[in-house]
Amino acid sequence: MRSLNRVMLIGHLAADVDYRQTKGGVPVANFPIAINRVIIGKNGEKTETVDFHRVVVWRGLADVCAEYLAKGIAVYVDGRLVNRSFEDKEGNKHYRTEVVADNVNFLTWKKSKSGKGEVSLEALADEDKADEETDVEDKEKVAV
Repeated sequence: MRSLNRVMLIGHLAADVDYRQTKGGVPVANFPIAINRVIIGKNGEKTETVDFHRVVVWRGLADVCAEYLAKGIAVYVDGRLVNRSFEDKEGNKHYRTEVVADNVNFLTWKKSKSGKGEVSLEALADEDKADEETDVEDKEKVAV
């Protein structure tokens, strides 16, 4: 039987983008997105709640997200769920479930930090897919 691991989210950045490079020099960025939803109670009362999801982007897409995204920007994220574990400096083991994004569409926009104009994300997507699996070891070396 085939399997499917696909995530599609629309929300707003809950914080600015955290941009880094792996020890091998591969760009990686992550950011939390907030997704509002309404829960209808037994008596029909509506309560709004917010879910937060951590999104990780690699290579050229990481560069673009770091340049153009900021807290409050609306995005559409298309990717897959990944579970990982790591040890902190004190030796404590932590577990995370993250959305590794294949595509990030900006639904609202901010000016580039460098003053550049708009960028073509399609060109970057082709570059990212070509070497998506080549730096698996680098992914595990990202400082947390």
